[in-house]
Amino acid sequence: MSDERPTVRPVNLGRLVELTHLCRNGAQSTDDIVDALDVSKRRARETILESTRLSLIEEISDKETYATTSVGERFIDAVEASDWEKVSSVLQTHSPHYGEFLNLFEDGSTIEPDVALELLEDQAEFTPYEYNETSLDVIGAWAQRLGAIQRNAFDGTFYAVEESEVPPNFPYVLLSVADSLEESAGVNLKKRYLSIPELREHTCERLSCDRAAFDDALRTLAQQNIGRIELSGAPIDTGAKEARYGLKTIELADSDGELVTTDQSSEQVMRGVEQLGKQYYYLAVYDRDLQFNNNDD
Repeated sequence: MSDERPTVRPVNLGRLVELTHLCRNGAQSTDDIVDALDVSKRRARETILESTRLSLIEEISDKETYATTSVGERFIDAVEASDWEKVSSVLQTHSPHYGEFLNLFEDGSTIEPDVALELLEDQAEFTPYEYNETSLDVIGAWAQRLGAIQRNAFDGTFYAVEESEVPPNFPYVLLSVADSLEESAGVNLKKRYLSIPELREHTCERLSCDRAAFDDALRTLAQQNIGRIELSGAPIDTGAKEARYGLKTIELADSDGELVTTDQSSEQVMRGVEQLGKQYYYLAVYDRDLQFNNNDD
């Protein structure tokens, strides 16, 4: 008897959504799915098998077709409502791959990709579930698109997004990150102007906050510290363009042919912060004694 176990790998989130949505509109054969998703038969089978494992669809055996389950109905309802937190919750409950991945961050950990892969491989040792760099990227993309996890665009580190606004010590963390970036440039190559995209990625990782919260806080900090810090609108330099990972998003599609679009954009990583209609890409600090009041009152 063979000791080999069948491997189970996650598939593209967009295809899961499109297949579940397709089967909601009526039972579909494999050939129907190949045509509708415009994929090879092998790719269609992979998506069918994964969707079945996740209880999003089920096989109608006597007709050799597939239909959406009650779980799949809830899944698509959440997608159509752009309730990405609920979509993530459904997947976390029904996908061992995704559930185990999110469990790594229960204590608010920040985890490098190789460490995450090692932990997942250890947990999957006696299961049919397999992890490699590709599957880690796939489930990491699910989590990023659904807002459960962010990934540092420069070093690839995963971290949970726990805060929708920054804490009162935001200026101190920002200065600490700025110091680290200056130090990494070398003693004799200190940067007078620091890349806002780089500051954003590393500060968000330190604070476990989302990128929009960072942008709001930096605008507030600049307004409250005129003369102490300066935002510059110069074009982004090549250093900031060294980001290895683009931002992954999901949103409802405008076209009738697809329910969602899933994009990966390096341009979003490279964006500055906008203030009064102008984009700023750099930050200079002249006085470290910064004031910060982020209350809306």
